[in-house]
Amino acid sequence: MTSAPFGAAGPIEAVLFDFHSTLVDQGDPYEWLDLAWAHAGRAGSPGEALGEHGRQELAGWVNRIWEHVREVDPDSERDLSPVRHREVYDTLMERVPQVDDDLAEALYAVMLETWIPYDDAIPTLTELKRRGVRVALVSNVGIDVRAVLERGGMRHLLDAVILSYEAGSVKPSAPIFQRALDALGVPAARALMVGDNPRDDAGAALLGIRTLLLPRTTGSRHGLDIVLRLVGP
Repeated sequence: MTSAPFGAAGPIEAVLFDFHSTLVDQGDPYEWLDLAWAHAGRAGSPGEALGEHGRQELAGWVNRIWEHVREVDPDSERDLSPVRHREVYDTLMERVPQVDDDLAEALYAVMLETWIPYDDAIPTLTELKRRGVRVALVSNVGIDVRAVLERGGMRHLLDAVILSYEAGSVKPSAPIFQRALDALGVPAARALMVGDNPRDDAGAALLGIRTLLLPRTTGSRHGLDIVLRLVGP
């Protein structure tokens, strides 16, 4: 089905969720660094090799790595191809003097292992399912993240998983949102988009989808309970 651009607003029958920094947190950057260090077969620890200041500096940078991405990939090509995703990652890592090729490879290999649901993600998804609200994941991502959904106990709570590299469209473009609406069988006027990015996720509003932005947070909860208040009983 194709949604009218701006229909009469009715009750919310479906929620579209972004993935990274909306349903899942990418976890502790120090844990990511430690996992990569071990994956690369390096002796000792990052702190011993880099010094505490170097360790903190590197962990801080990798924690925010994707926030630098528009400088090298303004058109989000990384989210349309696994090959391009890796190329963009490598370009970003070349900016970090503490990271050689082996460590960059290891960081990429274990990147998703620290990604975990926010503490309020599964309760929110579970309650939406109980209320009969259909739910889709709509993510700009160039790699398959279904393993994170399975490991985190979220996959069975989603009615559709729309990944940009499979959809051939990236947010904020309309086609990726429309694909989610079609998968759920719900018009735009009866859907809610929940994300963290004012550029990408707010594109849903141009299609007539009510949109909630929750900027990236620290801590185990993300304030997702507000979604249940907006949806209503």
